[in-house]
Amino acid sequence: MAIGGAALSGEPQDALTRAHLDVVARTDAEAARIADIVAPATSFDAAEPFEANPGGGATVRARSDADAFSQASGNISFARELDFKIGNGLFRKVWVSSPASTQASDGLGPLYNARSCQRCHLKDGRGHPPEGPEDPAVSMFLRLSVPAAPDEATSEIEAFLLSLGEETRRARPDPVLGGQLQNFAVQGQAAEGRMTITTREMPVELAGGETVTLLAPEYGIADPGYGPLRDDLMLSPRVAPQMIGLGLLEAIPPADILALADPEDADGDGISGRAQAVWSFEEERPMLGRFGLKAGAPTIREQAASAFAGDIGISTPIFEAPWGDCTPEQDACRAGPHGDGDARGTEVDAEALDLVTFYSRNLAVPARRDVDASEVLRGKEIFYDAGCPACHQPKFVTDRLADQPEQSFQLIWPYTDLLLHDMGEGLADHRPEGRASGREWRTAPLWGIGLTEQVNGHSRFLHDGRARSLLEAVIWHGGEAQAARDRVVEMPKPDRDALIHFLESL
Repeated sequence: MAIGGAALSGEPQDALTRAHLDVVARTDAEAARIADIVAPATSFDAAEPFEANPGGGATVRARSDADAFSQASGNISFARELDFKIGNGLFRKVWVSSPASTQASDGLGPLYNARSCQRCHLKDGRGHPPEGPEDPAVSMFLRLSVPAAPDEATSEIEAFLLSLGEETRRARPDPVLGGQLQNFAVQGQAAEGRMTITTREMPVELAGGETVTLLAPEYGIADPGYGPLRDDLMLSPRVAPQMIGLGLLEAIPPADILALADPEDADGDGISGRAQAVWSFEEERPMLGRFGLKAGAPTIREQAASAFAGDIGISTPIFEAPWGDCTPEQDACRAGPHGDGDARGTEVDAEALDLVTFYSRNLAVPARRDVDASEVLRGKEIFYDAGCPACHQPKFVTDRLADQPEQSFQLIWPYTDLLLHDMGEGLADHRPEGRASGREWRTAPLWGIGLTEQVNGHSRFLHDGRARSLLEAVIWHGGEAQAARDRVVEMPKPDRDALIHFLESL
């Protein structure tokens, strides 16, 4: 990906390649060796070397219970495992409203989606849509935005993109409701509303006489608590993603991700992945987006701070407002009691944020299952033949990191390029986010996907959990993935079954 043109004042043209981690530069010999190691597979008679360990040395043995996603990096030291466990405690902490006698745990809301990180990322796994009117949407929420007014000031990231000669899709949080719908409130406050979901069935015929019925959802907001909704309000449904392997994804060299981008489809393969560009509020500069369903966060620490603010209403040194996502129009929320101002300063202080970040960074990827099974190897070959690796990039080697031994210089198999891709009108939310259009989503990592039902008791996939199986998830693909999707639809059923067996082994 070429990053040309002028950038922000004092900002180098290669802004997105700058790492925030303590990186030891690769030698030319290492770079050449890595290029050979991450080259695409060409033989499918046996598993590739080290393929059974998708997280490299940080991989852990695959458990057969619901704690499969809750293990520390396999190569973590005993001393650092203590920090992991303390971070886990903070991740699981149930927050209470202010004022409270438990000052270390107060500051909830006043508007919120969940009372702890763990309640969204149950067992560090994947969220799901509510199963009915009586099932509250705890692990799923709606992002909100409206078009920016023509005379509204340009944001930092918009200025950066304009400096590169790119068009920007200008959107802002709703001026009343903010950046996401909070469906819960502390006593004395009004919740913002309730997400509604209606679905219609869409049968799809597959080769061999098989039929898959997709559920096409439509989203709305019922019982608005702060007046009528705007006609131009844009809604983007999001389920909480699984947490494993985040530190390894953060350690992939930015240049290796950017090298996969082909925004103009120069090679003519129909795949035009684009790197997300986001503004880092901690680094105060543009950075490569990696985390979130549209790669809207540049680092694990910033993603954690954003979730504390938006999901729980908890302040951190990055986002210091004690009222979280409450807007100036929600004056009762802003004027209510909050949990800041004690010895912590913010409701989560820097040390606690670091511990939650360390925990999130070191949630281990479980080992592959049945990696040498003939059906799995056949499914892997079909995965390649269908063109899936064009977006679901199998392998990377992480940077050498001076102070993160668990993630340093590991061969990993996440099956993502961390780029934005047009996924077609069927999956579009029509809501821009940074560089991402309303049809673009970040390629989801596939590692651990076969353990979803074991960990979370369901098999709901995609950004809003609409797919009830891996096959449904594949059939929903469109846009850049339309050709690969059509190959799956048209292949014989035994080949589709083998493909699913391969995905279940990841």
